[in-house]
Amino acid sequence: MSFLPFNSRTCDKVELRPKQCIDTVLKPLLDNINIKINGPLSSKEIFYAAICMAVDNISVHSSSKHYQEIPCETSLRYHLKKLSLEELIQVNESILLQGSLSSLKPEKKYEFAIDFTNDPYYGAIDSSNEDYVIRSQAKKSTNSFYSYVSLSIINKNERYTLAVLPVERNKTKVDYLTYFIDLIRKLNFNIKVLCLDREFYSVDVFKFLQNSEIPHITPVVRKGKQIKQLLDGRKARSAEYVMKNAQKKEVHLDIVIDVKYLKGKRSKYGCENLGFVAYGVNWPPRKISNVYRRRFAIESSYRMRNIVKPRTSTKDVTFRYFFTLISFLLRNAWLYLQKKHFTIVKPGPLTIDEDKFRFARFILFVEEWLRRKLRIQLVLQCLR
Repeated sequence: MSFLPFNSRTCDKVELRPKQCIDTVLKPLLDNINIKINGPLSSKEIFYAAICMAVDNISVHSSSKHYQEIPCETSLRYHLKKLSLEELIQVNESILLQGSLSSLKPEKKYEFAIDFTNDPYYGAIDSSNEDYVIRSQAKKSTNSFYSYVSLSIINKNERYTLAVLPVERNKTKVDYLTYFIDLIRKLNFNIKVLCLDREFYSVDVFKFLQNSEIPHITPVVRKGKQIKQLLDGRKARSAEYVMKNAQKKEVHLDIVIDVKYLKGKRSKYGCENLGFVAYGVNWPPRKISNVYRRRFAIESSYRMRNIVKPRTSTKDVTFRYFFTLISFLLRNAWLYLQKKHFTIVKPGPLTIDEDKFRFARFILFVEEWLRRKLRIQLVLQCLR
């Protein structure tokens, strides 16, 4: 199986093969994760097994039933237990960005988004995982979750996930913001604007961002009499608001309100007031609203990640985090190959022919290579 996209520079046809797809995923794992193994088994085979579990959306237990030449369940669990959570956190951005980084421009101003995603958990909670199991609103018959916070670029054609961290109960949102902002600076990018979810709507977060002079947009939480009055009107406008918390801390905020007519959307009519906390961006309300809407592109990364997320019921924090990194890595690899091979050569802004290389086709290429390799190994075994 192969595909013939146009080369973005020469307009010549170049063949995109399944091996190139699997190599784009495998190399960051081999270069950044060291699993010490004594014997004939190699870390490459462990990573092949993990990628198999991801693209087939199966568990460690099921993998040996799907692939005869894969390491057994006991071996996989034994060697994956050698992974260190601290080391994975330390190299997570290197794993996710190793291939994609070359397609990004240093010192360019990017639009960033930070968001949380929750994986339902149904198992026991003990001293080994109590710091990582988060209690939240009930979803899929549980209110216990392993939660992850991610930093993504939301510019069109560059929607990479730069970093993913497991959420710990004893860490604050300011801790995660500090980590991500330091990472952006380390990568030599500039922040055009940082779009945050409602979960970051707090005095401590806004004070930190203002002191750090980080341009940001956060939707207003409709809570309190004064806020409800501010979000009642028929014209786009701006207002000032003093936010306070239980510790009597306060911060001065600029509230920008965009007004849209529902026209039957969601079976509603009349005016809809969309309020945003805006800092460091001198834009009209409609532009602020439209830029923030691009943050919802991060939701597509979660949907794709769920397509290629290995199944597991383990309470092991490191196992789950490793599988999470692989699922986000697969999406980044697809975006990189799509941009590299399917950019249309023409004057004007960068345009990618997305229909030519969908995520499903990329996953099909990865599966094809893995299955072909396993079949060849079986033939060689029979010849011996």
